[in-house]
Amino acid sequence: MNFKIFNLYETEGVEIKDLALKNYINLDPRILLKSHGRNIKKFGATKVNIVERLANRVQVPGHSGKKHKIITNWASGKYAKCMEIVLDAFKIINEKTKQNPVQVLVKAIENASPRDETTTIEYGGARYPQAVDVSPLRRVNLAIRWFVQGSYQKAFGKKKKMAECLAAEIIAASQGSMDSYAYSKKNEAEKQADAAR
Repeated sequence: MNFKIFNLYETEGVEIKDLALKNYINLDPRILLKSHGRNIKKFGATKVNIVERLANRVQVPGHSGKKHKIITNWASGKYAKCMEIVLDAFKIINEKTKQNPVQVLVKAIENASPRDETTTIEYGGARYPQAVDVSPLRRVNLAIRWFVQGSYQKAFGKKKKMAECLAAEIIAASQGSMDSYAYSKKNEAEKQADAAR
């Protein structure tokens, strides 16, 4: 029997074109996505379905630069509330693109995950930026974090709902549009890395 995510979205035909990310984007078909935080060992995140990882990130958006994102009523840490936002966003993606939202999310992650970034190296008392390759797990984590933070900025204090902003962000990233916060952050990170080579 073939399971669908929440009995709505198929994962069987979803294609991951970026070979580096193939083992890090989990598309195990499950009806209910709730791992209860059991996957805490090394590379445990790879065992969590990608849709659940997106919902988990909506709960805790994380730091943007040096600032922590303002916690609002929709980032309450409640599983049901955050998964509802993700499912509403998926419904909007499905209506707008007429495609499987899980496939659109995977394409968006492939487009918005940076391949290079910079780190700081201290040598002889001076600090230098140094370009480094990004590990596949971090690439996925960064893309998901930027989707949520970009949606936050567009929804905070505005009339647009969080689910609408998240859907718009994922669609824009999947199309490689500069309207996407995540896609523009990826380009910025790669440009900085090129300059630091």
